[in-house]
Amino acid sequence: MTLQFKTVSTGKAASDALVVTRRFAAPRALVFSMFTEPQHVARWLGCAPESEVSFRNDLRVGGEFISEGKMPDGTVNRVWGVYREIAEPGLLVFTWSWEAGNFKGADTLVTVALAEQDGGTELTLRHEAFTDGEARDLHGQGWGMCLDKIAALLAARYVATLRCSLRASRPGTG
Repeated sequence: MTLQFKTVSTGKAASDALVVTRRFAAPRALVFSMFTEPQHVARWLGCAPESEVSFRNDLRVGGEFISEGKMPDGTVNRVWGVYREIAEPGLLVFTWSWEAGNFKGADTLVTVALAEQDGGTELTLRHEAFTDGEARDLHGQGWGMCLDKIAALLAARYVATLRCSLRASRPGTG
């Protein structure tokens, strides 16, 4: 799986946007569900593998989502936002606000576009309106870790689905 980062300017500042492209060997609807179904999001959102994450959402334009991750040291990190556009299974646009301990980050905007490509899905994630390059770069690292987790979850789920299909197609192997 290829992960590409690109810094782009949206006219506001030379470093206010991050674009990440990733290809998944999974159907677009399944990749979309990884961003919208709480039981999936709770398994990949957050940078620390040992954090406990909860996620809830109201998946509609104007609906809100919130994620809370409890770190091993007791620190609680929060991410929340509002859905601005939803076009299942190809597009999600939402605001992104966050706080970690006593630090609150600036409000930003995330666009996730999913396109069918060669039997899989190409994801283009654009995260914009950063106040500085450091925040953008840290989010780039965070999204990289999250997308790695999504890739692993998709691979495991896809393989499990294929195994079930194979068993069902072979009499006497259930």
